[in-house]
Amino acid sequence: MDRQDVSVTLPWMGAGTELVVRAVDALPDDAFRAPSALPGWSRAHVIAHLARNAEALTRLATWARTGIETPMYASSDQRAAEIESSAQAPADKLRSELVSTADDLDAALAALDGATWQAQVRSALGRAIPGAEVPWMRVREVWLHAVDLDAGITVADLPPAVVDALLDEVTVTLSERDGCPCARLAPSDRDRRWALGAGLDPVELRGDAAFVLGWLVGRPARAEVVAIDAGGSPVAVPQAPRWL
Repeated sequence: MDRQDVSVTLPWMGAGTELVVRAVDALPDDAFRAPSALPGWSRAHVIAHLARNAEALTRLATWARTGIETPMYASSDQRAAEIESSAQAPADKLRSELVSTADDLDAALAALDGATWQAQVRSALGRAIPGAEVPWMRVREVWLHAVDLDAGITVADLPPAVVDALLDEVTVTLSERDGCPCARLAPSDRDRRWALGAGLDPVELRGDAAFVLGWLVGRPARAEVVAIDAGGSPVAVPQAPRWL
């Protein structure tokens, strides 16, 4: 899948946004302060992050459209401070900002055309990307952070095509990291396989593709993933490096 194919990624983005908004709307106000599935973050932190991320991606879309450099964030410290401050807001404000910032991002992306989709901007990590990659960046955020809310959504709720696209991207990214295990991802519900890391005699990881992805991106359901060594014997499921 081409992560710059906006005819695919924009609908994925919209569906993920609808899912996370429904989940947040269903939470009672006092549940916002409860822990999320992300260490050290409450559900309010996850929601605040999604709102601030929509604003950051709107800046990239504006950069692509106007040619005026508007980075996602001034610095990583500024990003962290904005999330922490926003997470203290009342539940109603967090709900409102989640929707309004997503709407603003939709409008900014709708303003792009054939030329400006290809205009170069930079990700928060400094990677040069075309504007057409911005929707995919948001796809990752809304679907995975919907899981992180710990509000009943799991990796099994991700659309199969999104799961496969994430497996495509994350296996390549993590294979370049120090400490990446050598593994062959062999989901039981897919005909294809993914290579992770480098080396001889990779461990084979089996389970539904969504749960294999969950292991890979740090949203594990370990009971749903098993590891088999080259001799066919069960072994401990290895630890994947941190992705984002």
